Amino acid sequence: MGIVDEDIVRVRQATDIVALITEHTQLRKVGSRWTGLCPFHSEKSPSFSVNQAEGLYYCFGCRVSGDAITFLRELEGLDFVEAVERLAAKSGIALTYTDRAESATRQKRQRLLVRVEEAVEFYHQRLKTSPDASAARSYLRGRGFDTDEVERYRIGWAPDGWDVLCKALRLDGETATATGLGFTNKAGRLQDFFRARVLFPIFDPEGHAVGFGGRIMPGEEGAKYKNSRESDLYHKSRLLYGLNWARQDAVRSGRVVICEGYTDVIGFRRAGVTEAVATCGTSLTEEHLKLLSRYVDKVVLAFDADSAGQAAAERIYAWEKDFDLAVEVVRLPEGSDPDELSRTDPDALAAAVVAAEPMLRFRLERVLGAEVADTPEARARRATTALGVVAEHPDPMVRDPYLLEVADRSRLDPDLLRNQLEELRSTGAARASEAPRRDAGAATGPVSRRRWDGDPGPRPPGGDGGDAGYEDAAPQPDLPPGPGPSPAGKVHPAEMSVLVHLAAQPDGELAALPEELFAHPLARSARVALVSAGSVAQAVSDAEADTWEERLLSRLAVSEPDGTPAEAVHRLVHKTGSQAMENLEAELRQAARDGVDADVRNDLLTEHAWLARRVDQLNEPETAEVSARALVAYLRGDDEEEVRPGVDSGSGE
Repeated sequence: MGIVDEDIVRVRQATDIVALITEHTQLRKVGSRWTGLCPFHSEKSPSFSVNQAEGLYYCFGCRVSGDAITFLRELEGLDFVEAVERLAAKSGIALTYTDRAESATRQKRQRLLVRVEEAVEFYHQRLKTSPDASAARSYLRGRGFDTDEVERYRIGWAPDGWDVLCKALRLDGETATATGLGFTNKAGRLQDFFRARVLFPIFDPEGHAVGFGGRIMPGEEGAKYKNSRESDLYHKSRLLYGLNWARQDAVRSGRVVICEGYTDVIGFRRAGVTEAVATCGTSLTEEHLKLLSRYVDKVVLAFDADSAGQAAAERIYAWEKDFDLAVEVVRLPEGSDPDELSRTDPDALAAAVVAAEPMLRFRLERVLGAEVADTPEARARRATTALGVVAEHPDPMVRDPYLLEVADRSRLDPDLLRNQLEELRSTGAARASEAPRRDAGAATGPVSRRRWDGDPGPRPPGGDGGDAGYEDAAPQPDLPPGPGPSPAGKVHPAEMSVLVHLAAQPDGELAALPEELFAHPLARSARVALVSAGSVAQAVSDAEADTWEERLLSRLAVSEPDGTPAEAVHRLVHKTGSQAMENLEAELRQAARDGVDADVRNDLLTEHAWLARRVDQLNEPETAEVSARALVAYLRGDDEEEVRPGVDSGSGE
């Protein structure tokens, strides 16, 4: 399954990457590049750079890189096909799929999505204008919904008729069933699925309407809430209400808030907490957590106190480990819910999210915070209950600090409690895995979900292996480690400078530079890749994903050339010649220690003197070009008479 390569190329070529990125962060033009604050991590000084001509971006701070498709995938958690489809829709490009059956399935889905969208608009207009929706309008006003919110969330009204929607949209039985908008009743008659309910449209993560949540009017008979039935579009275990609005903000903040109902989501957004979502008529499932792990590394539960306290802790701890998530719980004021609190004290609601606690802390506090008699028996009973909570956590490094707290607050011996805790776990009171996990809760800032493999560019002075003459690297946020250290350290600034010019014009004069001028293996491979590909964009595309070479090429794609190509080459030759002199000096010292024959040492001295003269002559305009050619030939090991160090060529004229 996939999209044909020609269409992917068309989408890339049709997408203005600057226009796409400016939907998420402000860019300004600096030279031939665009720069701005990185949308993937928090920063005060711009380190995000975009090459509009090649359609590539790179952040010198957090090292993310890629093209328009990569940008959407990482920022919004889309898979490859979803990202291409999103960009294709923006550009009006019709896609062809490699699998004919897949193409037909997607075409059918598009037809069904159109019908659900028509239903959303029908119900929404009915709420706003129809006389039979008067009571619904009054109900919403009483719940604090203003006109702007009704419009923003496209709230609607399903009239109390058998088939009002099906007739209005002229739905046939197959389409009504496939969309969940209707069904064939026992009398063989097509009937609307929703009747006499206020409707909240439910959207998939891409913003397509796929179903509804319906609330019955107060005083009427029937279930308070009714959700769309499972259909070709609506799968409740994989849907979260509000994720289409919350996704981008969730990626930036690194967290998502899960609450119980549609009005709670709207309440959180009213209070400025824009990363809120809700389950759609089902409890929290593994599929929900798997979906959210594409966007964030922290999940905050905002259920009422009883629901949060009674949540299946073992399942949540397992999900934390399986999906590398930190799960926290919001402590709401007793007797309140997010919808109500957003209207009475929105600041308190927002503050409660900031103060969310780890799941174990929340559950333990409900036990330890309870009033008990100050007797040994009462404290022992409370400690036993608290240990049962602690025992459910799979990580011993998390359990032990909480055990010490239980001991302290119960005035009991920690060793005694440790023995009891192990008994609880060995008898099966807690059956979770023993594998420890990283403290995902420590990462509070937004972090790209893509793994980071470091920076191939110049290392900063004073860092590991720092050398004088190496330029400062951009500040690095606390990101996941890459596959290992860059081979041979960081690329020297002189080599980087030439590579930047080469990336700007891979088919220019610099393409003829010999590889011997590049000491770093990454610089050599990047040079070959640029010359072979003919453009930096093609070189990035051809590079193996998530490698040092790809990262270096991505950085080169957005780097602005400094000075002229000739000046860059001059610095590189000077650096390489100076390094050759240092190597000879080390060889001379070793020869002296080893007592090597005097003739051999004299040859080394002669060679060093020749190199020193050639390097010095690089600084003189009249001799620079000839000396550079001689040094390049020497480094390549050419054996011509005029470049042999034993022959004094004077000024090089």
